[in-house]
Amino acid sequence: MSATPEEATVNPDGSTTFENAGGEEGGMPQTEDMPEEGEAVMEEEASTDAVVYLIFLAVLIFGVVAFMRWRKRKQESEADSFFSELDGEKFNLTLPAAVDEYYEIKAKCEEAGWEPGQEKSGNGAAGPQRVLAQALMKRCIADIPIVTHIQKESAGMNKLYSQSMCSVKQWRSYQAAEAMVSAEVDEVRSEADDIEPGWSGVIWRQAMQYHGMLKQKHEMEEKAKATAAIAQEKKVVPETEEEKAQRIVAEKRAKELAAEKSAQDLIKQEEREKESKQSFNGGMKKGFLEKGAKKK
Repeated sequence: MSATPEEATVNPDGSTTFENAGGEEGGMPQTEDMPEEGEAVMEEEASTDAVVYLIFLAVLIFGVVAFMRWRKRKQESEADSFFSELDGEKFNLTLPAAVDEYYEIKAKCEEAGWEPGQEKSGNGAAGPQRVLAQALMKRCIADIPIVTHIQKESAGMNKLYSQSMCSVKQWRSYQAAEAMVSAEVDEVRSEADDIEPGWSGVIWRQAMQYHGMLKQKHEMEEKAKATAAIAQEKKVVPETEEEKAQRIVAEKRAKELAAEKSAQDLIKQEEREKESKQSFNGGMKKGFLEKGAKKK
């Protein structure tokens, strides 16, 4: 198949077209001045991706900032709530009723003729000095819980304040409570010296001991009440024959074990006494007892 000859035609604008011998124009497009459509599409897609990425990044940053602000507000709210609870509970202290009772008794004693520093009268327990001393000790014992509370919280509160970890309201509440308790301690000591000179040096130690004894007594009473309540509940449910037999066997076995342990302890004690006598006789210098006998 022979190739069709082509004729070149120069256009007025300088472009060139080709025609075959049959007068048909060639299908060759003009490519010199046509834009590159593929590159334009790629650039448009790239710019769209960049915009989407920037929008996503902005939304992400906004979400993180919003979350951090919300978390900070929540922590501040929780801290304020915590400190407000501390302000309302920990240091909202009041003096016990025994303080007012003491001053009422003191007024009656002064009406009866008692004066500060007065020597003990011969009336014994019925005398005004004795009655006033008992009232002051009762007041001192009633003060022990708030005194120990302030002593326990003092180190922690000073540390929190030095590190700026407590609110101003909480710190002022603590200071007010501490000042009140300190004044009460000094007042009790002053009253103690008025009743009996020198008593101020030991009254708080005595009150601490009495408070411990009373607390222990109260705990024992509560324990006894709980035991009695449990025993009362057990009485309501009748014991079956099987449970009774098991209880008797258990009690018998417990007695046998206790007897065996006592016998073993007794044997061990006798052995220790024998060993100690032997070591004493063997290690004693000769003539020690003989000299003692001659002196007799």
